[in-house]
Amino acid sequence: MLTVHHLGRSQSERIVWLCEELEIPYALKCYARDARTMLAPADYKALHDIGSAPVITDGDLLLAESGAIVEYIVAKYGNGRLALAADDPDFAHFLYWFHFANGTLQAGMGRLMMLNRLKLADDNPVLSVARARVDRAFDLIEARARDADYLAGPTFTTADIMMGFSLTTMRYFQPYDLKRCPNIIGYLARIGARPAYRRAMEKGDPGMALLLT
Repeated sequence: MLTVHHLGRSQSERIVWLCEELEIPYALKCYARDARTMLAPADYKALHDIGSAPVITDGDLLLAESGAIVEYIVAKYGNGRLALAADDPDFAHFLYWFHFANGTLQAGMGRLMMLNRLKLADDNPVLSVARARVDRAFDLIEARARDADYLAGPTFTTADIMMGFSLTTMRYFQPYDLKRCPNIIGYLARIGARPAYRRAMEKGDPGMALLLT
């Protein structure tokens, strides 16, 4: 049985959402963050040497890393759904945004979050560069959301699942004002209207306000 080990308010929401989109059988085991540190509890850290979310088990398999898990589930259980084939005209867009999620956006927001916790002066040059990089990432997403309904094009894919966390729940950890990004807000409205997304968030993080604006 495929089991998703879900840490509240974490990148593992991507995996719950993916399973709901594919409508595949899976077990969901939820873990609460440590109330003092807001980090993963000891029993979650013990699942995998990296000690962070997401983690799945599937029979004897133990697998971490969002991208790897998404690709594994789609390859094994997806029957071609939610991914684009190499001969699809939007294949390159699909690949780009799938990897942009953790390669650029999530990494940039994570660096900015850590720098903000250092309470640096507002004009600190390192902080200024980090802010500018995150702004450029959002600018790029804003332009893409102006030109296409979903990041790969007209079709919803796992690129959208990968990006969704960073554009929404990650803003609990690193706030970002989307008022200057009306196309992203429109894109998140389309995401937020998906029944599978709603089911996933209610199962994994019940009661949590969804940052869709």
